[in-house]
Amino acid sequence: MSKFVIEAVNITKVLGSGASQVKALDGVNLSLRTGELVLLMGPSGCGKTTLLSVLGCMLSPTQGVVRLSGHLTSRLGPEQLAKLRREYLGFVFQSYHLFPTLSALDNVRLTLDVRRERSKQATVKAKNALSIVNIAHKAELYPQELSTGEQQRVAIARSIVGGAAMLLADEPTAALDSANGHSIMTVLSRMARDFSRGVLVVTHDPRILPFADRIIRMEDGRIVGEERGLRHANELH
Repeated sequence: MSKFVIEAVNITKVLGSGASQVKALDGVNLSLRTGELVLLMGPSGCGKTTLLSVLGCMLSPTQGVVRLSGHLTSRLGPEQLAKLRREYLGFVFQSYHLFPTLSALDNVRLTLDVRRERSKQATVKAKNALSIVNIAHKAELYPQELSTGEQQRVAIARSIVGGAAMLLADEPTAALDSANGHSIMTVLSRMARDFSRGVLVVTHDPRILPFADRIIRMEDGRIVGEERGLRHANELH
């Protein structure tokens, strides 16, 4: 059964001060469940990345409430927020952020090292995560020896190795060609469906619309529309 992983209520975020002050988010309401892949779309500067940062507990809202797996984040200090991120969230970025001097396996295992899991079991978990994204056979290779699509798979494996219930992805297909972008979205879609994770993807890429359960559209710091995605529509026929 799906459950709410993130609930955001009346979120406002003001950036800057004085004459340069900008209301980046203006009364945003949003909920995300396990088992669904949601696209967040809108023009550049509309607040998508700011919203992703607030949902990911990297920015605190100026007003409003965020709940992450039932935890009210406004009551938590920096260390507690960091713990919450480690336990419930995984992040996938356009630029991968892999360490060039570490193998694919070690890049994934690094997430567990941060959590002080340095046993043989941590290595098993890292190998399993690479298997889930179908790149276990390249575990010993370094990032420069991998294609861009393979590097993104390693980044996804790193995001799920700690058991995150929610993946937040910022333009994960922007640096990829059509075939690799399709492949990565297939992986993210499987994360939602087969492994009961919620997946939120910030994107400008219309090629990935067929993977969405829901599409949320933003303009000027507000959510201006929501529609069922093509994946959901296809299941009804």
